[in-house]
Amino acid sequence: MASENEQFAPSGMVSEYLGRLGHTGSTDVTLDTLQALVSAHTRSIAFENIDSLLGRPVVNLGMEALVDKLVRRGRGGFCYEQNGLMGYVLEELGFGVTHVGGRVVWPHDEGAPPSAENHDVLTVTIPGIKTRFVVDVGFGGATPTAPLQLVEDLVQLTPHGAFKLVSVDGGFLLQTQVRGEWRAVYTFTTQPRPRIDQEVGSWYMSTHPTSYFVTGLTAAIVTADERYNLRGCNLTVHGAHATKHRRLEGPEEILDQLSSRFRLDLNDCGDQDVLRARIGEVLDA
Repeated sequence: MASENEQFAPSGMVSEYLGRLGHTGSTDVTLDTLQALVSAHTRSIAFENIDSLLGRPVVNLGMEALVDKLVRRGRGGFCYEQNGLMGYVLEELGFGVTHVGGRVVWPHDEGAPPSAENHDVLTVTIPGIKTRFVVDVGFGGATPTAPLQLVEDLVQLTPHGAFKLVSVDGGFLLQTQVRGEWRAVYTFTTQPRPRIDQEVGSWYMSTHPTSYFVTGLTAAIVTADERYNLRGCNLTVHGAHATKHRRLEGPEEILDQLSSRFRLDLNDCGDQDVLRARIGEVLDA
């Protein structure tokens, strides 16, 4: 980390990442920088599971592999890739970063049997600020688009909705407000999760035959004031005052949306006929 009188110069891979985001502002270790990076990341790099859908395990979570896929090759990814990349960048810039594990509740009821601890979340510290922050750029349709203070029962507004953390079973439950009601998103603890556990979780979610990343197509991205969520052929647009649903007309229109609205380089996905056929198999999954 640079001294007060020395300007920090990001490494080549971090510079590539900042270029992908279009971030030309400060990289100082401040809350403003953290907020700017989370906002730019969620608008620029789509949540998506095309590799898993095509039977390609996602195992390599090294910085080079993540920069290559999500930055150079114009792709997106799921939580282990998205938060993995964000974690590497924040660490290099000088933030304190800890990976922790989450158990997804959304969109099921809180009383449902627990899921596996298969979600990757970051807790982040900033020099001079006592409060830790939750950073999660990889949850898909309900991703918080701003850092959240790790404070119980505080309603926190983001550009795309309100969130709140409540204490449960020695950890926390993240909730988001949907049409005036608080909905559970996932639980997590602050226990550090080593890299090997992240790799096991990523392998499991990208290969298990019942994983929704293997059995269906999903993608998500935000703009300044809207969320775009795709599941199979169903496109949902959440705005500040209304939600719109649209059924896309088959694989061709889905591919067009993935390329245009979700900003994915589909040429990186391999044989387009194979991808088109696989999408056709999961239109309503």
